[in-house]
Amino acid sequence: MAAIAARWSSPARLHPLTRRRLRFSASFSSVMAVPASAGFGWADALRVAGDVGRGDESDLSGYFRQVQICNRGMDKKGEFVKFLVEGQVVGYIHKGFVEHLRDFHDVFTIVSGNNGSNTVENVSLHSSLRTPEDKTHAIGDVIKSLGEMIPGIRNELYPVTSSYGMPSYFSLERAAAPYFGIKAYGVHMNGYVEKDGQKYLWIGKRSDSKQTYPGMLDHLVAGGLPYGISCKENIIKECEEEAGIPRSVSTNAISVGAISYMDIEGFRYKRDVLFCYDLKLPDDFVPNNEDGEVDSFRLIPVVHAANIIQRTDFFKPNCNLVIIDFLFRHGYINPDCHGYLDLLEGLRSGDCS
Repeated sequence: MAAIAARWSSPARLHPLTRRRLRFSASFSSVMAVPASAGFGWADALRVAGDVGRGDESDLSGYFRQVQICNRGMDKKGEFVKFLVEGQVVGYIHKGFVEHLRDFHDVFTIVSGNNGSNTVENVSLHSSLRTPEDKTHAIGDVIKSLGEMIPGIRNELYPVTSSYGMPSYFSLERAAAPYFGIKAYGVHMNGYVEKDGQKYLWIGKRSDSKQTYPGMLDHLVAGGLPYGISCKENIIKECEEEAGIPRSVSTNAISVGAISYMDIEGFRYKRDVLFCYDLKLPDDFVPNNEDGEVDSFRLIPVVHAANIIQRTDFFKPNCNLVIIDFLFRHGYINPDCHGYLDLLEGLRSGDCS
């Protein structure tokens, strides 16, 4: 690892890192930053995409930067306490956010240290909340009471479990999941075609009216994994809603693995696992959004999508990781690239459980 770090010591490069932590240099003057409300159009993205032949193809620094963006704030983990349900850790809550939960003494039990201090040790649900329905309803009322403290309410429930595939203790509003440090799962699909020996990716541009990441580039199909639906059925559903892909085609989507990340910002602790799918599409396929969440689509060469990821922040952050994973699996990133294994490991920086 020391040898790798030495090779990446110049300011123009990033430092692939020691185990599950990515360190980076502060110099990224060539990167096009995007404000919270995306201020670019397809012409901007395609201009960057087509500017090939610039730089060293074995330089993975732009990819490492995208991994870092999805894994911020790990030095702040000590500001969070465990959120327990039936003795199992299901999340982590910021100590500052805990103070806003104290008034809901019939919903939460806040345990302080035994040394006479007021230091919070953990948070659990009140023992009177016996059933999943009781818990879901009680926490739902708390989230409504907190109002704008939890923005972007979607009225979409996520299952709360200790790990994937385990029984659900209750369901939680999707927008609130990071405030309780709940592990959230999603499905992301790379839709691609092959023409004359070259691979192309269908890329979407999110609607400017989206609550999150408006106007940014996105996968052809992606979505959170709500309660009571399998990953494959969710992909099929999202294919129809987001791209107009019929079931007869979407059932051919192939599960290819998962990526994970952990991101801390303020009171929010995102612990996400994204199940990745590939779908090879017919050459003449043209996507059609059905739910109003996508503004438009473009078909671009995979190497052009890689160029956008390396040099801009035009993509929704977690989409970068899933496309980087695609680049690994389809041979666009190879073991001769400096930092290959560190980047591969970085795509699973979160808790994949």
